[in-house]
Amino acid sequence: MYRSHNCGELNASHINTEVTLAGWVQKSRDKGFMNWIDLRDRYGITQLIFDEGRTEKTVFELAKTLGREFVIQVKGTVIEREAKNKNIPTGEIEILVTELTILNAALTPPFTIEDETDGGEDIRMKYRYLDIRRNPVKNSLLFRHKVAMEVRKYLSDLDFCEVETPYLIKSTPEGARDFVVPSRMNEGQFYALPQSPQTFKQLLMVGGMDKYFQIVKCFRDEDLRADRQPEFTQIDCEMAFVEQEDILNVFEGLTRHLLKEIKGIEVDKFPRMTYEHAMKTYGNDKPDIRFGMEFGELNEVAQNKEFPVFNAAELVVAIAVPGVGNYTRKEIDALIEWVKRPQVGASGMVYVKCNEDETFKSSVDKFYDQEDLANWAKTTGAKPGDMIFVLSGPADKTRTQLSALRMELATRLGLRIPTEFAPLWVVDFPLLEFDEESGRYHAMHHPFTSPKPEDMHLLETDPGKVRANAYDMVLNGNEIGGGSIRIHDKATQQLMFKYLGFTEDQAKEQFGFLMDAFQFGAPPHGGLAFGLDRLVAILGGQETIRDFIAFPKNNSGRDVMIDAPSAIDESQLKELHIKLNIQ
Repeated sequence: MYRSHNCGELNASHINTEVTLAGWVQKSRDKGFMNWIDLRDRYGITQLIFDEGRTEKTVFELAKTLGREFVIQVKGTVIEREAKNKNIPTGEIEILVTELTILNAALTPPFTIEDETDGGEDIRMKYRYLDIRRNPVKNSLLFRHKVAMEVRKYLSDLDFCEVETPYLIKSTPEGARDFVVPSRMNEGQFYALPQSPQTFKQLLMVGGMDKYFQIVKCFRDEDLRADRQPEFTQIDCEMAFVEQEDILNVFEGLTRHLLKEIKGIEVDKFPRMTYEHAMKTYGNDKPDIRFGMEFGELNEVAQNKEFPVFNAAELVVAIAVPGVGNYTRKEIDALIEWVKRPQVGASGMVYVKCNEDETFKSSVDKFYDQEDLANWAKTTGAKPGDMIFVLSGPADKTRTQLSALRMELATRLGLRIPTEFAPLWVVDFPLLEFDEESGRYHAMHHPFTSPKPEDMHLLETDPGKVRANAYDMVLNGNEIGGGSIRIHDKATQQLMFKYLGFTEDQAKEQFGFLMDAFQFGAPPHGGLAFGLDRLVAILGGQETIRDFIAFPKNNSGRDVMIDAPSAIDESQLKELHIKLNIQ
């Protein structure tokens, strides 16, 4: 065998034990008459010692040839270390080596395999297999494994059954672009990779599986960012004979279970917040409620004065930022420039300093007296020592801008503490949203989401006001999952397709298989999907998902390690009957 123990398990209780270890050379310290080598594997580091007076000469000389990342096997005796290292579990012992075998020599790596490496992101992505040897990446992958196993354990204990669904499916419009796969055996036809297993999990409910889950790869050909990859992983779930409350209870339980088992944190409250309240109070549908700075709408107390900017605005809205009333003019001007960036898009910003003596100093003192500004403070909940920041303009756009400012300030002020967790449900989303470009309504979630029964009558008269039987789980300002009660009868599904602009033929062509299935006794059903990558990153205290994925793509959707995507051979294109037309 290559090893009797791993490099993380030996301690003082093993002294005088003969052992065999294998791993990578982390570093060596050659003192001439004595040589120490740190041997590393997935489990830890063990120090090896080669002593000129106690080690056979050929072994001693061979040890001097070892370079970083050489793969070696050693045999020897566990002895007590003279200079103990309390920072590692094996720090009380070392191995007096009697036999040394070089299993594989190694080139000098392009960056140091250390927790704090000298390698930039691009080079580490190119040599990802080396990056995985570093503790931060290795531990992130082990952490992901632990989360996935706890998910499987929790759901299996509730009688959920894991069922695999196909990767080669029919292309259907679900809001993002499909990745398509040409079929050699079906000339001129294409599969699509699934954006989600949505229709399959509904068909499993028609099939009587009752409780389904799957940790599944999904694919979307869309623009990337820190928390998005072209291929991502969902914890996908569906349940039959349930109402919304049943689903919320199950997945509150899953979230509690993960926080307790993974983080050792007990969470009692899962607030419920309507979509309308979230947008009005926080400016987005995934609010971070670990801190305050709730929106205060100032139309009633700021308009109809002499300030034309506010008078002309659809919405005047503000936040009170705690403890920054001492910001200098330079710091305030920098924030104004921040909100004027194209990414935020505000035309300017008004501020009010709430002085400790309960007076106010504002950039619009010319138009508003102390009583006016006191009303602003009351509306926003500002206290002495705080600062009020005010934006104005079109309602939706201004709320989005203020939401971005709120999150930026919270980050700067250290209010987004990674070790604190504040989950909530956002419910009562609009069923449909109007797209100005196409001139028609689109499903806010997907076409299979059921309307609230009490809002069905509004489909004919005011479709924009119909609420969906849908819900999102939000954790620390991130949507970690979403779902809905599904439509389970053909007539309602046909009506939904009608309001989404499908002709009867289009609906039949795209989703005829599902509507046919509904005619064979489809039960009421609903479900939810958690984004595993994002959930793991948040539980791990990170903002980005990349280090929790073994082989991620870069911001251009490329795998720079294997150089994909890439051109394919002309003979393959010919066999697939594909002709490229690249302008």
